[in-house]
Amino acid sequence: MAAISQGIEATTALFLANSNKFLFSSCGSSLSEKKRNFFVVKSDGKSYSGLNQQQRRAQKVVTNAIATKKDKAPSSTASKPGHELLLFEALREGLEEEMDRDPCVCVMGEDVGHYGGSYKVTKGLAEKYGDLRVLDTPIAENSFTGMGIGAAMSGLRPIVEGMNMGFLLLAFNQISNNCGMLHYTSGGQFKIPIVIRGPGGVGRQLGAEHSQRLESYFQSIPGIQMVACSTAYNAKGLMKAAIRSENPVILFEHVLLYNLKERIPDEEYVLNLEEAEMVRPGEHVTILTYSRMRYHVMQAAKTLVNKGYDPEVIDIRSLKPFDLYTIGNSVKKTHRVLIVEECMRTGGIGASLTAAITENFHDYLDAPIVCLSSQDVPTPYSGTLEEWTVVQPAQIVAAVEQLCQLLR
Repeated sequence: MAAISQGIEATTALFLANSNKFLFSSCGSSLSEKKRNFFVVKSDGKSYSGLNQQQRRAQKVVTNAIATKKDKAPSSTASKPGHELLLFEALREGLEEEMDRDPCVCVMGEDVGHYGGSYKVTKGLAEKYGDLRVLDTPIAENSFTGMGIGAAMSGLRPIVEGMNMGFLLLAFNQISNNCGMLHYTSGGQFKIPIVIRGPGGVGRQLGAEHSQRLESYFQSIPGIQMVACSTAYNAKGLMKAAIRSENPVILFEHVLLYNLKERIPDEEYVLNLEEAEMVRPGEHVTILTYSRMRYHVMQAAKTLVNKGYDPEVIDIRSLKPFDLYTIGNSVKKTHRVLIVEECMRTGGIGASLTAAITENFHDYLDAPIVCLSSQDVPTPYSGTLEEWTVVQPAQIVAAVEQLCQLLR
C-alpha cells in the first residue's frame, strides 16, 4: 500500500497543483463539452484548450465501456472508405481520440513523452497535451505503476506503458494486490479505471528477458481483464474500450505486429472487450488463437484449404474472460478444437481455454482438444533456435490433419 499512497500523493500534487479547478471540473463536464475541446496541461501548471480535430469526422460515440452487439462496427472494412494506418499508429489514434474526448485520460511511463515511446505509440502526444498528461517517468516500474493506480483511485483514467511487458514483473505486486483487488477490498469505494499496455511476445532475437509472454502470469489475478490486439482495426477499438472501462485492463501488444497496415473506418468505433472475432468461418475444425499466432494460423489455413480441409479460425482477443458464446457455437458446429498460442504450455492461456471448453462443451467434442504452445524454455537469442521454440504453420497443418483423420 506504500506505493499506492505515494501514487495518490504524487498524482494529486502533479495534476492538481495550480490547476485544481481545471482538471476535476473538466472531468465532470458533459460528453458534448468534451467532444468540442481537448485540454493541454503544461509542466508549469498552465492549461489551455483547443479545437478537437476529431470534430471533422462523422462520429457515432459509444458511451459505454463495452459496445453492444448492435453498436459494434463490422469486422470487415475492405469495401468501406477509411484511412490506412500501421498498428502502432492505430493505437495512437485511439489514444488521442480518447484524450480529446476526456480530459481525465493521461499517459505515464518510460520515454512516453517527447521521445514518443519505445515503439512510437505516443509520438507527438506530449507536444499536443503537455508534460503532465503525457508524463515521462524514471525507470521504476513499481513506482509509476503504483502512481497510475493511485491516479485511477483519484478519478483519472491513466494509461501506463511498460517499455517492455517483461519489465512489468517489477510491478507485479502493484498489479496483483492493488490494481486487481482494491475495488473489492475497499468495499466498492474505489474504482480502478486503468489501462496497462506495452509490447511483448517473441521478437526477432531480443533474448529471453525481452521475449516474455505475461498472459499466463496475469490471468490468475482476480479483478483484471486482459485483451490482445492483432490488427490495426481491433488495436484501436480495444484501446478505446479499455480506456472507457471501469475495470483495470491489460492490453497485450505483440512487438512484431506494430508495422502491420490495415484500412480502418473514418468513423469512431469501440469494440467489445469480451468478444472474440470470427476470422474465417469453416466446418471441419475450430482453431482458436490470438495475437501474432493469428497470422501463422491463417498461413496454415491456406495450405489446409488446398488439402480439402475447411478450418474455422477464431481470434479470441479477450484472454480474460473468454467469449464462450462464440467459442461454444463453433465447437457445436465443428466438434474438434485446436488451440494455437505463443504463450508457454504450462499454465498458459491454452491450458485455461482447454479447461473451459472441457467443462462447458465436453459432450460436443468428437476428438480430444489439441493445444500447440511455445516450449517451456527461455527464448534463445539464436534466430534458428528461437523459431524452434514457437509454433510454426507446418505444425498447425499437421495437427489439423491428425484431428480430422481421427474420425475417418
